[in-house]
Amino acid sequence: MSERDRSGSRYLYAPFDAASARIEANERVQDERWQALSFRLEGIETALERLERRLWLAVFGVVSVILAQGINELIQLSGAG
Repeated sequence: MSERDRSGSRYLYAPFDAASARIEANERVQDERWQALSFRLEGIETALERLERRLWLAVFGVVSVILAQGINELIQLSGAG
């Protein structure tokens, strides 16, 4: 049967390799999953950086309050003496 004798779509007569199509589909799914995982990890890293900044700000705040109280005590001691 020649190419001109056939009627209909050329895909009806073209060979189809189901195994390679399945592998390609799985690879595309894995790529999409990897991209989604990378996106989520970037979000988590950003949140962790924000949390770290907030924790350092809290630590510096506590240290500054303690230092201010110590300096206040020293001023009161030197003024009374």
